[in-house]
Amino acid sequence: MASSSNQPNSTLYINNLNDKVNKEELKLQLYALFTTYGKIIDIIASKSQSMRGQAFLVFSDLAGATSAMRACEGMLFYEKPLHIDYAKTKSYATLRREDPMFVPPTAANGRVLVSQVKRQREDETADGERIAKREKAEEDEEEMEIDEEEEAAHSQSTTQAPTTAVPATSQYPSARLLCTNLPQEVTDEVLSVLFQQYQGFQATHVTWAPTPNAAGARVKLAQVTFESPDLASVAKTALDGFTLKKGWVMSVAFI
Repeated sequence: MASSSNQPNSTLYINNLNDKVNKEELKLQLYALFTTYGKIIDIIASKSQSMRGQAFLVFSDLAGATSAMRACEGMLFYEKPLHIDYAKTKSYATLRREDPMFVPPTAANGRVLVSQVKRQREDETADGERIAKREKAEEDEEEMEIDEEEEAAHSQSTTQAPTTAVPATSQYPSARLLCTNLPQEVTDEVLSVLFQQYQGFQATHVTWAPTPNAAGARVKLAQVTFESPDLASVAKTALDGFTLKKGWVMSVAFI
């Protein structure tokens, strides 16, 4: 069981994350992994120097945060064990839920735990003033870096992932599931995190859908394999209609 040196908090502080992972993919995968333990109201992650390898996960209540910390502490996540603790302070999202009149003390749009992150970095480096001056430049670099990563990932996936015909669905239980309406950033690794929490999971295979969605955007589909139809049925019931991200609801069917 995980233990904490901080006071119980509905916000979790996670470090030892793989800093090579794209920010949006990281947030999507964190959401997929932790959402089974409670309602998540915010995820704060950045690739700026002061936040590399770190994230804050804000739950709607303490019970969800505690369950997630106990279950996932030390779990391998992108080949690195998660280090999880209660955050030292409440997130702005939590403070706003407790007090609708709450106004963040900085102009950070209330999303980043500015004072906490800066304090932690100052303690580690004993040179907080230099870090504070560097943050703005790093944020600008981060935007450029993420754009380049997403463009490269899209170009690579477009050329290397040929589209395939959509398998015919079945009304009868099967050990194979078809997942449709997946956003472009979903990969086998991302989808595996979502399905591997269910017993009998074996593998995922993500590819491009042969046709765009109603909005004209390219989408992906995936086949997910389980050990038996009964085990696949449990996952299908739980994840059919799961919201991968805002505006993207996944459909799951037997094939």
